[in-house]
Amino acid sequence: MANNSVAYSGVKNAVKEANHGDFGVTLAELRSLMELRATDALHKIQECYGDVHGICTKLKTSPNEGLSGNPADIERREAVFGKNFIPPKKPKTFLQLVWEALQDVTLIILEIAAVVSLGLSFYQPPGGNESLCGSVNIGEEEEESEAGWIEGAAILLSVVCVVLVTAFNDWSKEKQFRGLQSRIEQEQKFTVIRGGQVIQIPVADIIVGDIAQVKYGDLLPADGVLIQGNDLKIDESSLTGESDHVKKSLDRDPMLLSGTHVMEGSGRMVVTAVGVNSQTGIIFTLLGAGGDEEEKEKEKEKKDKKNGAVENRNKAKAQDGAAMEMQPLKSEDGGDGDEKDKKRANLPKKEKSVLQGKLTKLAVQIGKAGLLMSAITVIILVLYFVIDTFWVQKRPWLAECTPIYIQYFVKFFIIGVTVLVVAVPEGLPLAVTISLAYSVKKMMKDNNLVRHLDACETMGNATAICSDKTGTLTMNRMTVVQAYINEKHYKKIPEPEAIPEKTMAYLVTGISVNCAYTSKILPPEKEGGLPRHVGNKTECALLGLLLDLKRDYQDVRNEIPEEDLYKVYTFNSVRKSMSTVLKNSDGSFRIFSKGASEIVLKKCFKILSANGEPKVFRPRDRDDIVKTVIEPMASEGLRTICLAFRDFPAGEPEPEWDNENDIVTGLTCIAVVGIEDPVRPEVPDAIKKCQRAGITVRMVTGDNINTARAIALKCGILNPGEDFLCLEGKDFNRRIRNEKGEIEQERIDKIWPKLRVLARSSPTDKHTLVKGIIDSTIFEQRQVVAVTGDGTNDGPALKKADVGFAMGIAGTDVAKEASDIILTDDNFTSIVKAVMWGRNVYDSISKFLQFQLTVNVVAVIVAFTGACITQDSPLKAVQMLWVNLIMDTLASLALATEPPTEALLLRKPYGRNKPLISRTMMKNILGHAFYQLVVVFTLLFAGERIFDIDSGRNAPLHAPPSEHYTIVFNTFVMMQLFNEINARKIHGERNVFEGIFNNAIFCSIVLGTFVVQIIIVQFGGKPFSCSELSIEQWLWSIFLGMGTLLWGQLISTIPTSRLKFLKEAGHGTQKEEIPEEELAEDVEEIDHAERELRRGQILWFRGLNRIQTQAFIELFHKVESSRLFFLRGLRTGGTVSTKDFNVKAVSLHILCLHPFVYRGMFKIKRENCCKFSSICLLG
Repeated sequence: MANNSVAYSGVKNAVKEANHGDFGVTLAELRSLMELRATDALHKIQECYGDVHGICTKLKTSPNEGLSGNPADIERREAVFGKNFIPPKKPKTFLQLVWEALQDVTLIILEIAAVVSLGLSFYQPPGGNESLCGSVNIGEEEEESEAGWIEGAAILLSVVCVVLVTAFNDWSKEKQFRGLQSRIEQEQKFTVIRGGQVIQIPVADIIVGDIAQVKYGDLLPADGVLIQGNDLKIDESSLTGESDHVKKSLDRDPMLLSGTHVMEGSGRMVVTAVGVNSQTGIIFTLLGAGGDEEEKEKEKEKKDKKNGAVENRNKAKAQDGAAMEMQPLKSEDGGDGDEKDKKRANLPKKEKSVLQGKLTKLAVQIGKAGLLMSAITVIILVLYFVIDTFWVQKRPWLAECTPIYIQYFVKFFIIGVTVLVVAVPEGLPLAVTISLAYSVKKMMKDNNLVRHLDACETMGNATAICSDKTGTLTMNRMTVVQAYINEKHYKKIPEPEAIPEKTMAYLVTGISVNCAYTSKILPPEKEGGLPRHVGNKTECALLGLLLDLKRDYQDVRNEIPEEDLYKVYTFNSVRKSMSTVLKNSDGSFRIFSKGASEIVLKKCFKILSANGEPKVFRPRDRDDIVKTVIEPMASEGLRTICLAFRDFPAGEPEPEWDNENDIVTGLTCIAVVGIEDPVRPEVPDAIKKCQRAGITVRMVTGDNINTARAIALKCGILNPGEDFLCLEGKDFNRRIRNEKGEIEQERIDKIWPKLRVLARSSPTDKHTLVKGIIDSTIFEQRQVVAVTGDGTNDGPALKKADVGFAMGIAGTDVAKEASDIILTDDNFTSIVKAVMWGRNVYDSISKFLQFQLTVNVVAVIVAFTGACITQDSPLKAVQMLWVNLIMDTLASLALATEPPTEALLLRKPYGRNKPLISRTMMKNILGHAFYQLVVVFTLLFAGERIFDIDSGRNAPLHAPPSEHYTIVFNTFVMMQLFNEINARKIHGERNVFEGIFNNAIFCSIVLGTFVVQIIIVQFGGKPFSCSELSIEQWLWSIFLGMGTLLWGQLISTIPTSRLKFLKEAGHGTQKEEIPEEELAEDVEEIDHAERELRRGQILWFRGLNRIQTQAFIELFHKVESSRLFFLRGLRTGGTVSTKDFNVKAVSLHILCLHPFVYRGMFKIKRENCCKFSSICLLG
């Protein structure tokens, strides 16, 4: 791979290979260097450059000052070494999207039926006595038979409309997503040094030669070589598959690679490769990203062959070699992987999303019913025709009559397809998509950036929230408000004169060098505002203490730059402390340490006395400080931090620095400070709302238990007199583990229902708690758990939770990648809004189902009964397409965009097993269906007498449209329009108009549909099988339609509790329905309902198990693949490649999904591969 250096870097880079922009190193050399690891890389650096400073010299950059930032220099570097950007694949053209839309099974069936109908209408049978064909043509006039093509043409036209609408929707969504993507890319920042200033620049602006600062939680956006590092450990599993963290240092392994995560420590690196030339970029290019670059390269190769350029031919070979080298990985997935996927597809799997499982099961049930009804309709029509013609009328089958008979059979087939089209709720996928897309778009305004669509609706079912304290429940604006210095407890910050000079020196130096150099306090952005805290907020509070004591930490940092720090033990969740070693000019060492007060105090053997001199610090003294200082501070909700130091004399041998336990001990306590982080004013009210909504809020924090308890009381998580548990991490672990140290679910079940605060907890404790709550079976309903996290180590808990919330401000890149929703304001109140939106999604789907199923029940029974009794469907195929295409699509838009109300938080969560269609909804569906059927059948069989018009029943094959059937169609549509208003309420509320004018979309759609219906009836003519109606007939249609509103009031007076015979529908998958072996951890996630679907072999519904992501999946992949590793930070192994996602979200579409997921390149589990990013805008 080393030789293919220029292969993917485009024409520009290749041309400048010889003249490498006056730099002392070429792009090819840098790329080959970055392909080496550990000792190989060290040898190469020593051999070619001397050391990393040699690389900096050749790249014309300063290790301390960075690049100058001169625009001309930046442009030159981008021209020579490339930009930090991977060109995305070209979007699909409109014609490609049209072709995909045409693949839908139902549309294909309708197309075939329409084409056959069209062909036969033009076919004139050869002479002969047509009366021999029976009574099939009686009453048919010449010009009417010539108009026989209209029905087939109208169906084709409808299909064209559906396809164009689908393709346009996808095209506009893609356009919006790409615009949104470019906005996201601009927001991704990384810290670099330019002109001696530490600044944050967009990731795409990073260039080769930049000096980048890396710290805990970062996702590296480019390849580089380490210049200086403090205890740096990197997770390279995304590139190598190795889960162990790799320690990086100048003398072991200085190579830092893009797409890898910083798990511990900090440092600086010189950027050596960006974009398509970085290690991640190379893999991406081989996977097909950056198509433009490859095309340019191919064109260049063709030219080179003509010119006979030997050098470039070698490069082309090198490129082929690289492709061959990578090919087995790709082909393994492409070939054998396909077979494996097919095998795996037959394996069952745990239910993923609550709504998804219920919708799939419901869709399968409706699909079976619809298929059965359509088949019976066709069979009855054909049998009736055959028996009547050949048996009752005793007609022989004559050759010249064959086209006429076939026309009838085609008509029957179209009626059958119509029944199926009506039965299947094709508007449902669109309703789900629109509801989720609308919610996600609005949630962005509520500071919820949704990354995974299903998290939106899952949040509506949440029963528990495990929240961090700092920044989520509190303001994350840390200030030191109390201090214990020189054996005196100050309730407010002392005057500088009150502190002895020696103590002040220890305090200033200790805080300045033992806080990350990335933490700093900047002047306020606006005059009169608060100073800006950059970096770790606790460290900023300590730096603020120095400013309050009239001392400047920056002077100390200028005197002792970061590269002069001898050794740094960075903060992590295990240590709960940070220590920095300084080497003095006389050869002695001094270590400064800070951390959780009770942990650091245990390591202190001395303390600074009142005059600033160290004195012995016994365990008894320590207990006194805990009782008199630390506990009172903690009970006021303060975070307590202990500052300490230790000297190593010059004469002694140098300590073994890797043996941390021997180094960070025997300390001298300088001070204990109390840091206040006030509770956000809006949080107590938000927590009350959660508790009222049946959601338990638990605080999981790394803070002292007294501090945590005090904050929990202020927030309302704990209330005085309640019997709830507050535990520390070690106590929690002791209670949940048996004698062998193994975690037992039974023990967790005894604790978690009463647990409200878990203090001094590690990320492992958080993960254990979340897993324990999710796996618990002590309640009938499985708990749905939401978790907040900001640190890199919170990743496992965020992944395990049903919904993971990462902090947008304080969160690390790793935490954000593990999450489902990012809180852009780090505020707990935003979680409550997410619950509200989640419940609204659920209710929106239920509203649409109530409306849709009423239409379906009536239309299927009318089409079926009408066809069987009158040999024709009262509602024609084209009319049904109008009802389905427009009414379903628009109704889904109208009902799915209802804004949420506070009332949603006044009820308990629905739970995983509560059906989508409740008894109340079933009462409404059947009640309204009864009214509509009575009206339609009365009009169908007595309409001609009521309105004194000709009967439309038993019309010949190509008879003109009748007023009779037009009235039936018009009244049917009017009833649906008014029933749409009824469908706005699903819990038995009487006032269906409440808040109707808050939803402008709903009002405009109802009005718009009414206007279009007038146009169809009055001017639709033959294509829509409509005849013009008089004003009186219109008024009757509207009156009968409005009757549904009055009928709805009557239905709501009937108590649901009395109707015991009503069944619920759309239950979630019950646990006992799935055999135990299918719940194995590693089994692929395939919904139980989908397995049932496979048994049924129902083509129409294949793939509905991914229903809620449908119209967006293709889009997400494209968006996501253009920025993984660099901009949103997904791991390389998480790449998703789709082979054939034919999913469309327009009415009349029954989804056919053929997922092929590129997996296995780096042995990543499917669940990690199938996470789709989702920031949705309405198309």
